[in-house]
Amino acid sequence: MRTLLPVLALTVACTADKAPVAATIHEMAITGSDFSFQAPDTVAAGVTHVSFTNKGPGFHHVQFVRLDSGRTLADLEAALKKPGPPPGWAVFVPGPNAPDPGGSSNATVTLAAGNWAIICLVDLPGRVPHFAKGMVHPLTVTASPMPAATTPPADVTLELTDYAFTLSKPLVAGTQVVRVVAKGPQPHEVEIMRFEPGKTMDDVMQWFDKPQGPPPAHGVGGTTAQVPGETVQFSVDLAPGDYALVCFIPDAKDGKPHVAHGMVHPFKIG
Repeated sequence: MRTLLPVLALTVACTADKAPVAATIHEMAITGSDFSFQAPDTVAAGVTHVSFTNKGPGFHHVQFVRLDSGRTLADLEAALKKPGPPPGWAVFVPGPNAPDPGGSSNATVTLAAGNWAIICLVDLPGRVPHFAKGMVHPLTVTASPMPAATTPPADVTLELTDYAFTLSKPLVAGTQVVRVVAKGPQPHEVEIMRFEPGKTMDDVMQWFDKPQGPPPAHGVGGTTAQVPGETVQFSVDLAPGDYALVCFIPDAKDGKPHVAHGMVHPFKIG
């Protein structure tokens, strides 16, 4: 299986009087806790491998939001206080989805120059989104003089549609790179969950309604909300067990999570 490293993606042609210039995939490390991010304030534009470490006692993840039309983090925070979908100038770009407390996840994304925000949309416990508790971080993405890099090849392609996950081939034990393609028409996410022995998705949904005691499944990672046309990828190391791909994004029509509309894909790693 391939890994995301080394990060050298390509080498551009050189002239007679210049050495070759390597195009690299940038690295960004983010740490989440209750209820804040530790993250860079400024990064260079381009393909970026984002590693996320969850140091909180509960679940957290990374959702990137590109702020178009000169908007700022203050504008986003004001918009998120209002009911309904986010405004068009707030473009959701996926980041690493929720790992277990103490765990880590990753995603390789393309960041364009401009104003951005990092937020957490997880609303457990209490159904209050963590961004409303201060889990936001401003990010400035600056133009990069380096040649544009390309993402490494993937082992599996995963398509997201209303309301299904479609894999180009089954996931297997060990480390693999998954390319996620959003087909829409609604935004979707992929969260990989590994069930405790004997537990099912019904147990997970009951725990989400009343999160008491240890959760019946582990957060493995994946990618957060992704609008149609976006492509992102992540690597994951799967041990034997029972798993599911799940989307918890609220539906545009009735507000129910997409898992309630059948957007769940159970699978087993032997």
